[in-house]
Amino acid sequence: MGERIYYIRVSSKEQNLERQRRAMEELSKKEGFEFKEEHKFEEKISGKNMDRPELLRMLDYVREGDTVYISDFSRLSRSLEDLLNILNQMDSKGVGVVSLKESFDISTPQGKLMLTMLGAINEFEREIIRERQLEGIKIAKEKGLYKGRAPKDLDGLEEIVSLYAEKKITVSEAARRLGITRATFYSRLKKLGYRIEQEKKIIAPESE
Repeated sequence: MGERIYYIRVSSKEQNLERQRRAMEELSKKEGFEFKEEHKFEEKISGKNMDRPELLRMLDYVREGDTVYISDFSRLSRSLEDLLNILNQMDSKGVGVVSLKESFDISTPQGKLMLTMLGAINEFEREIIRERQLEGIKIAKEKGLYKGRAPKDLDGLEEIVSLYAEKKITVSEAARRLGITRATFYSRLKKLGYRIEQEKKIIAPESE
């Protein structure tokens, strides 16, 4: 049998881990085992994404046959997508996950079924969001309000344009430095007020 591990989390330094610690202590007494110190992963950090040191350390530590205990799903993640990602990672490594609140264990047939259902719910939610976005864009276009995505800011654009205008770099080099295509680079020149002649010579915008 593998190791028994727990992961507990609160969202800020002001919050207390004691309630979750007590839940793990009660579990260990009931089941007749103790969590070793090296098997306790605790942190005070937001669960909005997976960028959490103790979570990542725990995911790297666990091995096939281990079981990870959590007090509830929200301790692993506030995002259904991230929760599924974490659970699937553990399942693929042969690691069990037991949630005390939800009475959930991914190593059981019921747990695997629930994991599949969560995946379907997540995909359903994403599809609804996509449909709403498309409907919103369609309505905005009909009202003449949709202008497309705003162009992202490009660091050093003015400097690169100046170098290109002075023929110190080629358009290919300018696009490479900015991380964009040649066509996008010319498009940006036009937005800045430059005129581009047939031979790709640019004329600076007239000063006011």
